[in-house]
Amino acid sequence: MSTWAAKRFWKDATVEESSGKYIILLDGRSVKTPAKATLKVPNVAMAQAIAEEWQAQEEKINPEAMPNTRSANAAIDKVAHQKAEVVAMIAAYGEDDFLCYRAPGPEELITRQSDAWDPILAWAAKEFDAPLITVEGVMHKNQPSTSITNLTAQVSRQTEFQLTALHDLVSMSGSLVIGLAAQAGAYQVKDLWDWSRLDELWQIEKWGGDEDAEATARLKQASFFHANRFYKLACKK
Repeated sequence: MSTWAAKRFWKDATVEESSGKYIILLDGRSVKTPAKATLKVPNVAMAQAIAEEWQAQEEKINPEAMPNTRSANAAIDKVAHQKAEVVAMIAAYGEDDFLCYRAPGPEELITRQSDAWDPILAWAAKEFDAPLITVEGVMHKNQPSTSITNLTAQVSRQTEFQLTALHDLVSMSGSLVIGLAAQAGAYQVKDLWDWSRLDELWQIEKWGGDEDAEATARLKQASFFHANRFYKLACKK
């Protein structure tokens, strides 16, 4: 059975400034979000990236090939209307950042975790005045309140477009520190992604991989990389 898809109805996708922001036009008509708001973004670089996605569509529209459009829609329709809740949800990852929970063994895995994760935590401690405590095992450990306050401040000062990117960076990796490190360009994004999967990759080395799990990991990696690119777009002037 064939799947129905909306058909392309426009010839040209263009960008236009509007009250200090930028809108995307399809043959002169502004693009709307799913909630029917005007798709209005903070800078011309993001607008051009979105317009290019629309221009690249063929006879049938493929939403999966329009990640910048999807992220901008989320920022406008969702994040902008519940910013405090989104900030709280993202910041909560810092209270149980998985980088703080270490394996009790074997020694090889302990060493890998320490080598990869200790420098990131040290970076966050210095960059944000937010030292976090590491423990063996998975039992919750309360983190210093000042550290959580300072990490939350880093989240709360972001725009709805930046928060949309941070949400995916954090949720895909499971770590607020990794998400903030990606935004800061403190490490290569590929390294950060691999470090977020350190335990999984170690298990694969020992016991082999699972095709379904690896397919899911590839989708998450693509989302993580896209979120990093979208954040950079959101920061342009």
